[in-house]
Amino acid sequence: MLRLENISKSFSRVRALQDVSIEFIGGQVHAVCGENGAGKSTLMNIIAGNLAPDSGKIFWQGEQLLLENIQHAQLLGISIVYQERSLVDSLSVSENIFPVDKPVNKLGLIDYPALNRQASALLSYLQLKNISPQTIVGRLSAAQKQMVEIAKSLARNPSLLILDEPTASVTHEETETLFQIVRQLKAKGVAVIYISHRMREIKEIADVVTILRDGSVQGTFTAQTPTDELVRKMVGRELFAVTHESDKQSEVALEVKNLSGEGFSNISFQLYKGEILGVAGLSGSGRTALARALFGDTQIKEGQLLKNAKTLRFNDPADAINAGIAYVPDDRKLLGLFTDNTMVENIASAKLGSGFYDAAVHSQTSEKYKIQLGIKTPSVTEVMRKLSGGNQQKVVLAKWLNTHPDVFIINEPTHGVDVVAKAEIYAILKSLTKEGKSIVMISSELPELILLADRIAVMYGGTFSAIIDKQLASEEKLTSLASGLNE
Repeated sequence: MLRLENISKSFSRVRALQDVSIEFIGGQVHAVCGENGAGKSTLMNIIAGNLAPDSGKIFWQGEQLLLENIQHAQLLGISIVYQERSLVDSLSVSENIFPVDKPVNKLGLIDYPALNRQASALLSYLQLKNISPQTIVGRLSAAQKQMVEIAKSLARNPSLLILDEPTASVTHEETETLFQIVRQLKAKGVAVIYISHRMREIKEIADVVTILRDGSVQGTFTAQTPTDELVRKMVGRELFAVTHESDKQSEVALEVKNLSGEGFSNISFQLYKGEILGVAGLSGSGRTALARALFGDTQIKEGQLLKNAKTLRFNDPADAINAGIAYVPDDRKLLGLFTDNTMVENIASAKLGSGFYDAAVHSQTSEKYKIQLGIKTPSVTEVMRKLSGGNQQKVVLAKWLNTHPDVFIINEPTHGVDVVAKAEIYAILKSLTKEGKSIVMISSELPELILLADRIAVMYGGTFSAIIDKQLASEEKLTSLASGLNE
């Protein structure tokens, strides 16, 4: 269906792609893997018509062509779901799904009932019956927005569908729905390009895997190739097997008693010094609502929050910060960073008082965290949007480390980062627990919870259905509890 021959692309003096040759076949799921910066996004933007290659040939259905722009690619039947969302928050779901070619009435005006019916059919296909086509997109969760992005792409009936990190923001349940749709598209002869850092997903959904490293193809393999071999091709070296010992102490750092608020109720647990308490649950189970309440971002209606045996009452997040609690949100670009500001300014942002801004001091602090956390950037004055996802996440962690908390609430710690950055973030979290810091870690990746957490609390219907020790946890058990099947 699509064949690329010797595609190269440079930005200034940086070579993003070098002599890349790949063929994508109809009725096949073709995964493209590599570290952040390997050239995946540049390659996908060339296929989608957003970028023109410096050299090389593109063949579509056996004929050589020049992709003029994204509209040209869409007319051919090429559609892409970007990792960075392209939705307009102020418009409705239906208006976002059909940004052009909306149905019109006899007067030439948009036929909104017809538009909403078309959008509703797509939402039902994606099993998103709880989302109305008339809902303003800005009111949706990150996971729901991602599914609307997918609906928007499917509305074009593509012959080739590019999915760039499609499950980075969604739950296990929504991932299974997406996989069902991918299999249906494959059966219809659609070519699917699947980009993901999650090797387990690639094993499940892909037929073949092409590895990119430093802009060059390292080979194309069957999806059943051992994961260790694929990772070696990606990073050019062995990754150490990750095993973690518990740093949990006997002293309680944070205690929650019968806590209730918007989206959760009757939550009780103790968080020990040096402990990672994992929190699992499906979308809408109340995990993020609980995290925001613990950080003072939403109101606690009932119950008690105690830290070091002292009752805490928060009017806003500033009170939580002063009490030694930090919150790393699930959407780092929207909620965790000022992407148009520098690394220095971002790290300083959670510690700005009423005094003067000392640029030299903040610059020294950022240099310290750059080394300590292994943040890869040419300078601490680099604008955040230019950093990779893994390095952006490290900057968010640095921002909160700079407030010197002893309790961290971390929501989706490795959202959208590659395998190397993921291992580095795991090491950072464990270095914190070794210092006696405590972590409440919310994650949709069950293997991540089982690997890192000492205990795992499972949320269902706004409350904890169980808190189980790591040794007793399995993906099957966690999924069952999160789905309410153990009631």
